[in-house]
Amino acid sequence: MPSQFKPGAAAYDKAGRRYTVEAVEDGMVYCIAESGAETEFPASQLIDEAGWAARAGNRADALYGTIRQSRRYQPPAAKLNRAAAERLLAKAEKLVPGLVDYAAFVAAERAALDAGERGAELSIVKCRAIFDAAPVEARAALLAGMVGSPPDVLVGAADLGDNLLRAMLAKARTAGSVSLEEFGGRRRR
Repeated sequence: MPSQFKPGAAAYDKAGRRYTVEAVEDGMVYCIAESGAETEFPASQLIDEAGWAARAGNRADALYGTIRQSRRYQPPAAKLNRAAAERLLAKAEKLVPGLVDYAAFVAAERAALDAGERGAELSIVKCRAIFDAAPVEARAALLAGMVGSPPDVLVGAADLGDNLLRAMLAKARTAGSVSLEEFGGRRRR
């Protein structure tokens, strides 16, 4: 019986962890985890890429809807200057390239955890679309939460100087489950 798993293809275990198939012999699938660890599974315990997409499709769409509706994307209670919040986000992207994408990913990751979704594999592109659709005040507040600052203080720092703002934003580099440096190496999908 030919195997549905081919060398180089993706395979998923029942918990949703992704592996790359190295070889298939006598019903056993030999894989490499994303961490580089080698492992093996009976073929019956793995799901191929098409099966995983069919299984995860509706659940993923529902998850992004839940993330979009999260309280995290609501404007903060304290009023923020809209123009200053826009300047903050523009300067943040200029001073620390990739930080706004990272902020979008971390915010979505936190919203997913709030909804009880642990270990969900999130799309950077979809996270950024949700982030960009939120009011600018909410986006500035999300970034402030990552650096551990009140939103009005961080928004005000956008006008003080690049070095101060860069130092404040540096605190966000480890706010998510992965660091900003690790995040930068991920594929945008």
